[in-house]
Amino acid sequence: MRAGPDAVVPTCPKWTVSRLVSHIGRVHSWVNAALADPSGQDVTPERPPADWAELLPWWDEQLSRMLAGLADPKAPAWLPFKAYPQVAGSWARRQAHEAAIHRLDAEHALVDEPPVVFDPELAVDGIDELIVGMVPAQRDWSSSAFSGIVALHATDVDRDWSVRLSSGMPPEISFDRAAGDVTVAGPADAIYRQVWGRPNAAVITGSTELLEPLAAP
Repeated sequence: MRAGPDAVVPTCPKWTVSRLVSHIGRVHSWVNAALADPSGQDVTPERPPADWAELLPWWDEQLSRMLAGLADPKAPAWLPFKAYPQVAGSWARRQAHEAAIHRLDAEHALVDEPPVVFDPELAVDGIDELIVGMVPAQRDWSSSAFSGIVALHATDVDRDWSVRLSSGMPPEISFDRAAGDVTVAGPADAIYRQVWGRPNAAVITGSTELLEPLAAP
């Protein structure tokens, strides 16, 4: 970690690199517990070490255990996300995007504009995961007052998402090109960063307030 443990992570307000690493390691330990107890009865993450010199090897240990546990994608596993199949493969997908987005956070602690560009296939899957899997289940939509269409258009892979918001109703999602009340357009990498709330080069036009209920948890 060239930025150092006390470096500020601008994309995660009030976090330092040490806090970011603690978070990632704690999530890995949570996944390990979920893989070890598919019933979900005793899934508790470990407490990360406070000392930086101890934190890094602890994180490496949690990561190694997690990767070993994810080797069989069909193995049963507990997940708190009800839309996901309760198997290790679902955790592999979730952790791929957890790692990708937090990699951006770590790199932003070092440079203003990280040079990493995510593969369009990974980026599209990350957009799908949030918009299709997480957003509809993340809130009580009965109290939502948002109405309109959010259109996402990935220009480099010709992929589209249309999210219809109606007051008091869960969003309706389709994959056709739509005329949106707000449109987010750009390479899949840029849209991926946008929907997950990270700096990006996507072009946004229209009623930006409609993006609020689609914000990443």
